[in-house]
Amino acid sequence: MRFAHLSAHDSDTLHLAVIDGDEAVLVSDLLSPGPHTLQQLIAGGDELLDDVRRAFAAGAAPRHPIAGFSFDSAIIDPPAILAVGLNYSAHSSELGLKTDAAPTVFTLWPNSLTGHQQTTSWPRTLSESIDYEAELGVIIGKPTKNISADDALSAVWGYTVVNDITARDIQFAEAQWCRCKSFDGFTPTGPVVVTADEIPDPQALHIWTVVDGHTVQDSTTGHMVRTVAALVAHLSSSVTLLPGTLISTGSPGGAGYSRDPQIFLRDRSTVTVGIDGIGELTTHCRILD
Repeated sequence: MRFAHLSAHDSDTLHLAVIDGDEAVLVSDLLSPGPHTLQQLIAGGDELLDDVRRAFAAGAAPRHPIAGFSFDSAIIDPPAILAVGLNYSAHSSELGLKTDAAPTVFTLWPNSLTGHQQTTSWPRTLSESIDYEAELGVIIGKPTKNISADDALSAVWGYTVVNDITARDIQFAEAQWCRCKSFDGFTPTGPVVVTADEIPDPQALHIWTVVDGHTVQDSTTGHMVRTVAALVAHLSSSVTLLPGTLISTGSPGGAGYSRDPQIFLRDRSTVTVGIDGIGELTTHCRILD
């Protein structure tokens, strides 16, 4: 199944919805009482998800055109956002950084989350070196501690698309990476979360980025240095991964910083990152003077 957080264009009320093609079915029309956010749905475990599946399959709930809604972040209140850097060798090389023996892990701040077709803005005085990074997002479904790589995918609830927007000048000027990637709106996710049963192999997904009509990243998750399973196992060895935790798994080569000439996101740029089997996530950019 595919889930999204939607709000009507004339309302701030957020709805959890099942997405079916160009239509949405509100979960509140399927179950009463029902979960209002993806986090609540995940917390309800397999039983609650099965209830939603059965109610949706019954086909009695009203359907709404997606065009009548705006998207919020695919997950809006995760207990943690963990990001993995340098997980594709091509990206490590183009940044002039070394892929270490252990994954490079940092956190992202929740204010950075935003949704599909939203506008991300930043002050010109802070940075004019804003870059894009297409990434596969992994959402944990149950408390997970010390899980083996062989079993790690059983802990995954679903997958989404992430654009890990980055202020490169700040990234290379500071010892940590969380600030340069956590400006307001710098972590678009979505448009949907796809349940794990629909992604049998997370290492066999085409991943790409288009900036202002030009394809700038074009790769596959099969090029990850460490697989989704390996990352989940590694992270769970030191901390319990709580349900709803979002893990952003790294970006392939093609970053704007490394191009000649460099390509950075400009005022009124449009960037779309996509992953086969999940969808395309578009962000509009504004630079504030």
